[in-house]
Amino acid sequence: MKEMQKKFTDLFFVVLSLPATAIGFALSVQIQCLGWILNTQLGYDLHQIGLVWLAGPLAGILGQVIVGIISDNTWLWGGRRRPYIIIGGLIGGLMLILLPNLGAIKNALHLEGTTLLIVATAIALIFDLSINVSFNPTRTLITDVTPEGELRTKGYAWMQTISGFFGVLAYLIGAFVGNIQLIYMAIFIVPLFTVLPTFFIEEPKELVATGENAVTSETNLPEFLKICFAHAFTWVGIQTMFIYTFGFIKEVVMGYKITQELPSQLNDQIGLATGISFAILNTIGFIFPKFVLEPVSKKIGKVWTHKLAILIMAIAYLITFLFIKDKVGLFVMMAFIGIGWASVVSIIFAIVSEVVNKAKMGLFMGLFNLAVVIPQIVASYLGGWINSMHDKSYIFLISSVCLGISFVIWLFVKDTDKK
Repeated sequence: MKEMQKKFTDLFFVVLSLPATAIGFALSVQIQCLGWILNTQLGYDLHQIGLVWLAGPLAGILGQVIVGIISDNTWLWGGRRRPYIIIGGLIGGLMLILLPNLGAIKNALHLEGTTLLIVATAIALIFDLSINVSFNPTRTLITDVTPEGELRTKGYAWMQTISGFFGVLAYLIGAFVGNIQLIYMAIFIVPLFTVLPTFFIEEPKELVATGENAVTSETNLPEFLKICFAHAFTWVGIQTMFIYTFGFIKEVVMGYKITQELPSQLNDQIGLATGISFAILNTIGFIFPKFVLEPVSKKIGKVWTHKLAILIMAIAYLITFLFIKDKVGLFVMMAFIGIGWASVVSIIFAIVSEVVNKAKMGLFMGLFNLAVVIPQIVASYLGGWINSMHDKSYIFLISSVCLGISFVIWLFVKDTDKK
């Protein structure tokens, strides 16, 4: 074991964060580019785009749960999580090559209608499956190599600080350099950050749960289920924002119909506004976990920290629905929405890790992921309904209601920091 891992140095937490950073970067590329490509290259409306986005949740159900179970009970290449991180990262990098070439594939194969939709969905499915093979292990690895308590919270905070920074970088590159260029950069970043760091981290060959989590007790299992239920409503709201915000920008902010074909410069402006919006979201998302949420959680506990972050997010969504009609207003609200996002991608994993059996962490992280992918499916099916709405601001009303319900459920979750 290397000295940095023995002493839990900041360098160790940075290296430990890189595999999750790679997967987060790939997801940022998908959020920034997929809807834009499907609309500008293939002419899809929100309903069709929602159907293509179904690929991710379906891949998540298959990939994360199965990989979580298998990785708990296997040892290969000197690690439990390492093989899946490496394989997923390499395949993900290769699949990124196809993403900017959907239009070329359409023209070369003379695809139209349902056939074209199937091909686009298949490419998205394979891409998402490769990501989901790695997604669970990159986060479970942090639990495997850190002790329960402040060091584990620190591990997840560092994860989101590094991952969030690269997420912001992705959105800024997409906004100011171009979405296509962003994708080609990701082709190199994703494999590099998944493969290289794994050789500097030593995984424990035996996973031994201690304290309350030595068994999955009757006390902890209901808490785990409440957390999953609350998190599911959180993700319906968040995924609705991720998939359809560009539609809000195109119709409400820019004043064009979603099905309207636009010159390339106007499409670029929509991409610019979308990129800046999510860059702001992720800037808060990477600054807050380490420098705000972690210190606050030491004072009031992780669960209350998360509750308040979710409440702020719900209020920001509601304000966006009621009042926001321009880019500047949207950018401001994205900063407040980012507070909730910061907790969703960091603190929540530390909370979950302390109510389940560490020896079965891959399994439980996979099950917890169902509280993400099933809501993503729900959000994908909202596309047809949202597409028919005369006012796309209702996108944010849906998100606000979902986050409000999540906050109410979180009020019944016990604070894991209380002894």
